[in-house]
Amino acid sequence: MSENDIAKVVVDVAYHVHVELGPGLFESVYEAVLIHELKKRGLRVEDQVAVPVEWDGLRLDIGFRADVIVENQVILELKSVESVAPVHKKQLLTYLRLTNCRLGLLINFGAALIKDGITRIANGLPE
Repeated sequence: MSENDIAKVVVDVAYHVHVELGPGLFESVYEAVLIHELKKRGLRVEDQVAVPVEWDGLRLDIGFRADVIVENQVILELKSVESVAPVHKKQLLTYLRLTNCRLGLLINFGAALIKDGITRIANGLPE
């Protein structure tokens, strides 16, 4: 599957989860349900993936964690907040750069409408 195909499935699942559960729950609840539903659709999903920083031959595992990585291609950064801050987008872009992934979705389950809570972030790697 391409990154775009994976993103379509993720958006569809996020929509159904949001419609069913609504906004206002803890991020961890949305994460667990989203992972369950993505796995039901046959996708390979990892959660709370360590994202190391490499510097001058040194590998630093200092606490960066991607919420969800789907098919080792698309990173999902999940939030359940009133509004997304610019730092959340920067955080996802940093994870994309450190993992060499091209596509990430910032999904805010705190939004009244999930379509307003999904932001697509691209790394800008060459195709």
